[in-house]
Amino acid sequence: MGIFKRLRDLTMASINDLLDKAEDPVKMLNQFLRDMEEDIQDAEVAVAKQIAVEKKFQQQVEELEEIVNKRQEQAMKALEQGNEDLARRALQDKKEHQQRYDEMKQQYDIAKTNADQLRGQLQEMKDEFSKMKLKKDTLVARAEAAKAQKQINQAMSGFGTDNAAKGFDRMSQKVLELEAEAEASKELRSSNRTLDDELSALDKNDGVEDELAALKAKINEKKQQS
Repeated sequence: MGIFKRLRDLTMASINDLLDKAEDPVKMLNQFLRDMEEDIQDAEVAVAKQIAVEKKFQQQVEELEEIVNKRQEQAMKALEQGNEDLARRALQDKKEHQQRYDEMKQQYDIAKTNADQLRGQLQEMKDEFSKMKLKKDTLVARAEAAKAQKQINQAMSGFGTDNAAKGFDRMSQKVLELEAEAEASKELRSSNRTLDDELSALDKNDGVEDELAALKAKINEKKQQS
């Protein structure tokens, strides 16, 4: 369709190519949209220049058309007043302006066709840009979902694996070792009791020995009675 279509196709090809290589699709998509906006701005400048050319030719065509019509009326009026020479000169001038009008009209038609074509291509670029913005939102959502899934997968890849199980086994063994050490220290403490410790223990009475002596006394008393 022209330079703008080729520019758009090139931009779309770049998007497809770079997306395959992009480490961060979200940043790349935003950059692509910025690039497309710049392309559209450049296209708008080009279209504006072509429209200016169209308007310039249009103005000249209208001015020449006005002169041609004016000379026609003036020639008619001169004849009505019996001034054939003036009428002839008016018609000659009309002929010259008619030639210029025909040439300028042709240039204007070409300029208008080009301007209309560029307007259409510019609108296509804007429509395509709007589609890319909507597509970008979808791709960004998909990219974020994929990132989240990847993070979860990475986190779960080490969850409950042999490494974790081995870690628990090591800690369990460590606890057993600590308990063994505690028990050993207790036994060591018992084996190291001094004479004073043992004698002091003899003096300790929690009431059980007294109850035991009372029961023995009752038994002996029953035996004596029988």
